[in-house]
Amino acid sequence: MRFYIALIIAKLAYLAIKLRNKSSGTSFVGMLTLKICPDFLKHCRKYIKKDVATVTGTNGKSTTSGLMAHILEVNGQKVIHNLEGANMLTGVANMFAIAPHRKYDYAVIESDEAYLTKLYDYLKSDYLVVTNLFRDQLDRYGELNTTAEFIKNAIYKNPDLKLILNADDPLVATFDRTKYAVYYGFENVKCSTKSNAPSEVFNCSCGHPLEYSKQFFAQQGHYFCPKCGYKRPECDYPADVEVFEDYSIITLKGNEFKVNLTGLYNAYNALASIAFGYELGLNAEQIQKALDSYHSIFGRTEKRIINGNPALIQLIKNPTGASEVLKTVDLNSNIVIAINDNYADGRDISWLWDSDFEQLKDAKKLVITSGIRANDMATRLKYAGIPQKKIIIEPNIKKAIEKATKDGKTTILPSYTALLSIKEK
Repeated sequence: MRFYIALIIAKLAYLAIKLRNKSSGTSFVGMLTLKICPDFLKHCRKYIKKDVATVTGTNGKSTTSGLMAHILEVNGQKVIHNLEGANMLTGVANMFAIAPHRKYDYAVIESDEAYLTKLYDYLKSDYLVVTNLFRDQLDRYGELNTTAEFIKNAIYKNPDLKLILNADDPLVATFDRTKYAVYYGFENVKCSTKSNAPSEVFNCSCGHPLEYSKQFFAQQGHYFCPKCGYKRPECDYPADVEVFEDYSIITLKGNEFKVNLTGLYNAYNALASIAFGYELGLNAEQIQKALDSYHSIFGRTEKRIINGNPALIQLIKNPTGASEVLKTVDLNSNIVIAINDNYADGRDISWLWDSDFEQLKDAKKLVITSGIRANDMATRLKYAGIPQKKIIIEPNIKKAIEKATKDGKTTILPSYTALLSIKEK
């Protein structure tokens, strides 16, 4: 009875929010729902006819899960998916509460790493895709080993869970100890720009530091232990990739997949979703059809027109992800960097100093810093070698975007809550 009461109140609350045009309601309705019915998510599994697929990892969750859901939908499946990336329990509850009340073939759920084990207390999963593990929000997650333990604890709660793991990440590759697992990864990478993303040093289980025969970015690559012989696992989905300015070509199982997303990091996201498609029995033609029609979700390499001029919005939130995004920035565009330090962003902004903002030192036009930490960002850019006369500080994000988009193309690089504040721009 509580479940249905929560469902009715949730739908009324969501309708009221939309009528008042106050918010997209990506978490508030879920929070209200869980207050009324704490085990709300337990009752949601009965609305999924086939499988629940979850996606976690530091970077790429939203894009990977978005691609997976799109692949299913293009191939005739009814899918429920937390499209806007609200990935804590309240966001997942929100997704079910406001969706049309009907049966779905699949659920594709993006989950915050720290909340995955809590999600599995209520909603068991059939598939788990793990993208990568990078240093992120030390105040929330702690060191990487802590984050890895969150995910391992979640995995142990699902006896029949099928894992789809990034073989090129030495920490992610260890999650297969007691489960069915398949691996995806790149054998060869051809990319015009070199990565300067910070890399963690990982030790083998024998205690010796891992070494690399190929290192693609950060700790992603072909690693091995010269002491005990441990090495990157053989891939079930081994691919080659060539990364161009606006797209990538992934070659896998004798088929070429064109991915209309920028950067090697998005090629990894696409490869994970392709592996998922194959695991469900889809063929290359069916997968490519979906890739052809996929559009980036909000803030993840999203293209928009603002003030009559093109704008590209790319979320940045940690050193590795930011450094990879910065490689793709058009230095002939105006640039807005909007940084907040709210809870969802992480209070610790030391990651700005570990990110490769030096890649912007040859920016030709305005570089506007904005958000709560606009001054800190301006200081970081000064030490990155950007002339102070080019740096403008405008804490109000909407004003910063208004100023930048008056003249030509703009690249907008926001942290998470800064991204939410420009959603309705």
